[in-house]
Amino acid sequence: MPRIARFTRDSKSTVYHVVSRTALQGLPIRDVDKDYLLSLIKRLSILYCVDVLGFAILGNHFHLVARMYPEDTVSDQEVIKRYQKFYGNEKFIGGEQVEEVRKRLCSLAAYVKDIKQGFTFYYNKKYRRQGFFWGGRFKSLIVEDGPTLVNLLAYVDLNPIRAGIVKRPEEYKWCSLGYHVQTGNKDDLLCVDFGMKEWNEFASGDIVRKYREFVYETGAAGDRDQTSDVRGQQEKTQRGIDPKIVKKERRRKYKVSRVDRFRYRCRYFSDSGIIGSKAFVGEVFDQVKHLLTSKDERKFTPVGGVEGVYSMKRLDSSINYAK
Repeated sequence: MPRIARFTRDSKSTVYHVVSRTALQGLPIRDVDKDYLLSLIKRLSILYCVDVLGFAILGNHFHLVARMYPEDTVSDQEVIKRYQKFYGNEKFIGGEQVEEVRKRLCSLAAYVKDIKQGFTFYYNKKYRRQGFFWGGRFKSLIVEDGPTLVNLLAYVDLNPIRAGIVKRPEEYKWCSLGYHVQTGNKDDLLCVDFGMKEWNEFASGDIVRKYREFVYETGAAGDRDQTSDVRGQQEKTQRGIDPKIVKKERRRKYKVSRVDRFRYRCRYFSDSGIIGSKAFVGEVFDQVKHLLTSKDERKFTPVGGVEGVYSMKRLDSSINYAK
C-alpha cells in the first residue's frame, strides 16, 4: 500500500510537530541516551535553518516541535555561516554547492533524518548491535502559531506527567520546560516565539513564566490515573498534574486568572496532518492538496475541548511523500 503523504509547506516558515518511535521493545532509550539525543538535536539546530520550540524525549519515542524556514528567506551568507559553524571554518562552499546545501538545510525530512540516523549510529555502536532502531518514518503535522501551538507545546511537555515519571514537568530534564527551568535555556536552544501576542510579554523570562502557568493549568485539566496500553502491556498512567501541586504553584508562583480548561485530545496532536484555526487549516490544505490522490473536499474536524481549533488528517490513499 502506498505511504501516506507528508504535508510540508515550502512557501512560508512553518511549525511542525514531529514524533518518532523506536522499533525495539520496552524502553530502550536510557537517561544517558536521552542526553545524547538532546545533544544531537542541539548540534543539528546549529546547521539547519530551524527554530526548536519544544521537545520531549521518552524511553521509547521523542517529540520535537520545530519551525522550518523556506529557501527563499535564507541568504547565501547564512548558508555558508551555518555550514562552517557546523563543519569548521576550513570547509568552504560556493556557487552551485550553496544552492544544494540551502535546499537541504531548509528540509524537515533531512533535519529529522540526520537526528535519527545519528542516534542509530551512536546507539548501535554503544550497545554493540546492528540493524534498525527507529520504527519507520516519523510522523509530522503542520501547526498554526499562537494558541494552537501553545496547546501543542503543553501536550508535549506534559508527556512525562502522563507517563507517571515526574509530578512536575520541569523536574524532567528531557522536555522543553525542564530545559528552560533547569538550564536557563542553555545555548539558546529553544525559541520562545509562540505567536502569543495577547500575553503581552516580550522578555523571554516572562514568556516562559506565562507558558509555565499555561502548562500547569492545562495539566490540571487532564484526566488522571487512566490505564493505557504500551506495547501490549497495561500500565497505569497519571494524565494530569496533581491538583495539590497546581494549588501550591498558584499560591506561590503566579496570580491565576480564569482560564479555559480543556481535556486535550492526544490523537489530534500526533495523528493529524494540519492543526489550527479553520481558516489556517483551509489555507494550508489548498497548498498541499496536490499530494492527495482523491480530489474530494475535506471535512475539518473540530478538536474537542479546544475552542476554535480544527484538524485535518492525512489519508491512506495519498501516494506522494517527502523523502
